[in-house]
Amino acid sequence: MNALTRMERFDEMFPELFRRWARPMAGDATPAEIRLDVTEHDKDYQVRAEIPGARKEDIRVTIDGNFVSIVAEVRKEREEKAGGRVLLKETYVGSASRGFSLAHEIDSQKVIAKLEEGVLKLTLPKREGAAARSVKIE
Repeated sequence: MNALTRMERFDEMFPELFRRWARPMAGDATPAEIRLDVTEHDKDYQVRAEIPGARKEDIRVTIDGNFVSIVAEVRKEREEKAGGRVLLKETYVGSASRGFSLAHEIDSQKVIAKLEEGVLKLTLPKREGAAARSVKIE
């Protein structure tokens, strides 16, 4: 058996060995992320951001013109018990962020933000007079 054949076999075996050793958290193996729904209305934008595991004091929303940034520190925990003994406890602590641009500038003084059951709801009023306009070329 030559060295290349041995290496090919190792490449085939390694992923399986790794899978057995690194068992992810069931149902919550993905890193923290923020899922967004953005809806535009005549006078504002409505944003629904799913941020499970974040508390309101761990979320920061920044508005700069028409750019919106959401940053959150997230904690996910899962614990398995057998009787009174903890047999397995897996914890994830990390950060998640999303940023996006809108077609209109936002009036940052009138933004409303509420967190309910892991869902951040933002009302982003459009800034008066900041609408797009056509420019006549002379």
